[in-house]
Amino acid sequence: MQADIDRRFRPRARLLQHLGDQLIGTPRLAVFELVKNAYDADASKVEVEIAGIGTKTPTIRVTDDGTGMSLETVRDIWLVIAHDHKERQLEKKKRTAKGRLPLGSKGLGRLSVHKLGNQIRMVTRAENSQEVVVDIDWNKMIAHEFLSDAEVDIEVRDPEVFTGKQTGTLLQISELREKRWTRGEVRRLYRQITSISSPFGQVERDDFQATLLVPDVPQWIERLPDPSELLKRAPWKYTFEFDGENFSYHYSFSGIPGIQRKARDLEENVVSLLVPPLEVDDDDPLFSGKSPPSTMRKVIADLHSIEGIGPISGEFYVFDLTPRIAKQMGETKLIKDFLDENGGIRVYRDGIRVYDYGERSNDWLGLDLKRVNNPTRGLSRNIVVGHVSLDQDSSPGLVEKSNREGFIENETYERFRQIVLGAIDPLQREREVDRKAIRELLGEVQDPEVQSIMEPVSKIRVIASKNNLSGKIDPLLDRIEHEYVEMKNRLLATGISGTSLAVVFHEIEQGVRSLYKNMESHPELEAVTSQVEEMMKLLDGFSDLLRKKDRKPVDLRKLIKRARDLNRIRFRHHNVKLVCPAVEEDAPEVTVSCSFGLTLGAITNIIDNAIYWMRAKWPNEESSGRAIYIGIDEDFDGGPAIIIADTGPGFRDAPSELVRPFYTRRPEGMGMGLYYANMVMELNDGALLFPDHSQVDVPDDFEGAVIALQFAELKV
Repeated sequence: MQADIDRRFRPRARLLQHLGDQLIGTPRLAVFELVKNAYDADASKVEVEIAGIGTKTPTIRVTDDGTGMSLETVRDIWLVIAHDHKERQLEKKKRTAKGRLPLGSKGLGRLSVHKLGNQIRMVTRAENSQEVVVDIDWNKMIAHEFLSDAEVDIEVRDPEVFTGKQTGTLLQISELREKRWTRGEVRRLYRQITSISSPFGQVERDDFQATLLVPDVPQWIERLPDPSELLKRAPWKYTFEFDGENFSYHYSFSGIPGIQRKARDLEENVVSLLVPPLEVDDDDPLFSGKSPPSTMRKVIADLHSIEGIGPISGEFYVFDLTPRIAKQMGETKLIKDFLDENGGIRVYRDGIRVYDYGERSNDWLGLDLKRVNNPTRGLSRNIVVGHVSLDQDSSPGLVEKSNREGFIENETYERFRQIVLGAIDPLQREREVDRKAIRELLGEVQDPEVQSIMEPVSKIRVIASKNNLSGKIDPLLDRIEHEYVEMKNRLLATGISGTSLAVVFHEIEQGVRSLYKNMESHPELEAVTSQVEEMMKLLDGFSDLLRKKDRKPVDLRKLIKRARDLNRIRFRHHNVKLVCPAVEEDAPEVTVSCSFGLTLGAITNIIDNAIYWMRAKWPNEESSGRAIYIGIDEDFDGGPAIIIADTGPGFRDAPSELVRPFYTRRPEGMGMGLYYANMVMELNDGALLFPDHSQVDVPDDFEGAVIALQFAELKV
């Protein structure tokens, strides 16, 4: 006869304590969760008090004026861990009397109290109900072996705390696990609690206020600067809105005292929102993995892009901490201290903050890394204070993690990041226009400092060592570094701009990234060696060109044919029609003197730009509107030229801007493609030109960008 077996899970009593410790990262985050619970309870005010600071028995008290709980709610919901009543409320879009949807949905936020201390008393009262008092002593609770044996003390009494018609909840936590609260921790908690409702006008909730009291040391949080006042001192302000169809933004530069750069405003309404490409997508010739969703391959955002996200808006205040400009602004230390504590981009949903976006440890947009890669254009977190605002009802695809530290990083979240990065790109571009003018006024005009190739080369060395490839790779890397130094010296000796070194990095950037990927995932010596040799050839090519050794007679037909063959797969992948009379059998031979390899790179850069902007104008991949024309004009003014035209939106900027290093309208683009092409043509004794459509003979359909690579007449 089979014995009676208990087949149920039997959680130990200490499980709740462990869950509180593991799911809630810090005591500050635990308090933040309790404040959010007060919001869900429809409170107008929540007050957090830390008493006994500096003693061995500090306490935390959280009091709100929300709806409170009846005995039935305490028993059937509050004491039921992971209860789904908020999740059901969210699914049904059932709003509270104040029109709120719940911030929490997993039923785990109450574990915050267990994170904070061992002794917990909760006093709560619902409308027309008695007061319910719950006492939890974790010392007694964990003395029981199983959770089912550990009872909680509950008392129902006449109201003593919430008297009259008052409702709400009071949580008193003592025997704290974190007994030492420093001035810095308290000030950070103050910033965290008060930031649950934003200082930004667009998302501020006037129906919910959170305050912190520290009666023993009130001076710790007194005289803290008013964020709204300090934000008014920011030289740059930027706002944007995107609803899936229309993207609008307003850029404002208010000027800097003592610097004669005029204030300016720029507003764009109902324009397309360009988004950056994925770090690795199926446009990469080396990409062999699973293709990302089509919504993430697009270069412009649309209604499909915001599925599960809803409309997005944002507001940003940007400062400048470079010594000369910061000195002109005044009160440098005050502003720097403010930015140290508040710098970053937060996320708000229904006007309530989603933690921990905007904290020091969370560079969720990768701004600091992008700043390193493109130091002249990026926004580092320590100079920007901003927010991105979402609607709770429209963003079900953005799900908060159980540990309350941001959203689950799913496909919807990646689309959200792409949209935000695209939305702030105009801010970065326009701000650089003002900063360049300011540098000129201050007499600081110089070539932008760019990342040396030494850094990626050193990283490759580390990866090579890890994969036991140093013996084969290091000698090649030594040659690359030697050629780099030699070329730098020759550039300086010939008076060519130091920025020219950046084109080398630009050209090897994708190769370096692919090399990382190859060596990290499946290092194959032959492939790795080949890639490093290609990098070396690039340096050799520049080196030889500077020595005037690499220029040879080149048949432009062969050059164009090679460019066509290299990009054939990309044309097919992006459904681009190529019209190329220069490669037809009856095309006349046109010979010029140039560097075949570097000129081929210039053409490829122009084709890359054309494909990107046609993807922006013709977002539907099945569209038949994408086309590129490549032809030869023997009678072009000044010498024969390769003419490249496309069906994209055309250029919006002056030629001088188009070839300026680091200037680009492509989100997260380096802004080096046309600069590189221009430099190559100058070294070829030719020119990169941007003729009007009336100046070239191209088919009428090609109404977008037109570029001419004009060569010097070949001397016989």
